Amino acid sequence: MLIIGIAGGSGSGKTTVVKAITERLKEKVVVIPQDSYYKDSSHLSDEEKKYMNFDHPDSIDFDLLNEHLSMLRAGKSIEQPVYSYITCSRSRTQTVTVNPADVIIIEGILIFTCEKLRKQMDIKIFVDADDDDRLMRVMARDILERGKTVETVIERYTKTVKPMYLQFIEPSKRYADVIIPQGGHNTVAIDVLTATIEKAINAGKTKSE
Repeated sequence: MLIIGIAGGSGSGKTTVVKAITERLKEKVVVIPQDSYYKDSSHLSDEEKKYMNFDHPDSIDFDLLNEHLSMLRAGKSIEQPVYSYITCSRSRTQTVTVNPADVIIIEGILIFTCEKLRKQMDIKIFVDADDDDRLMRVMARDILERGKTVETVIERYTKTVKPMYLQFIEPSKRYADVIIPQGGHNTVAIDVLTATIEKAINAGKTKSE
């Protein structure tokens, strides 16, 4: 089993990189999104939820994420939480069953900020992109997928996303084994990365035979 961490700022193109890898490896890979492990905030008022900081490491339930990753490594299935950005809460009735696979990809902006989680990763990848490109992607995503207004997105980017990127996410780049510049547009880097993963999988199978 190969455990790969893919980090980078909001709107950097992480999802594009993950999609490219999964399309090539297909059933050999499963993806664990950091976003599924946000701490439940259903106890907060609607006004308090407006000021939630989704870009701070304290917002992530790293204990559960580490536990689930350890279970997958041990060959056990997990029940991945389902989190809603709309309600800022974790579903109490619904989970997603995730089974072990040859490749486990953990994807999220803050995954390299947790030392225990980093130690479970075999390959750490940081997807880099220009600030302007990231802002445009964040705006498009939050408006179309999360029902936010342009004003709200810009305010959040200015007060939360950018400062947290500079404080936590950008510094975590130093832990990466591979840095992909130009985000998801760098098809050459993605092709090389995918080929390397395939080679590692095949080498592992050869040793076990």
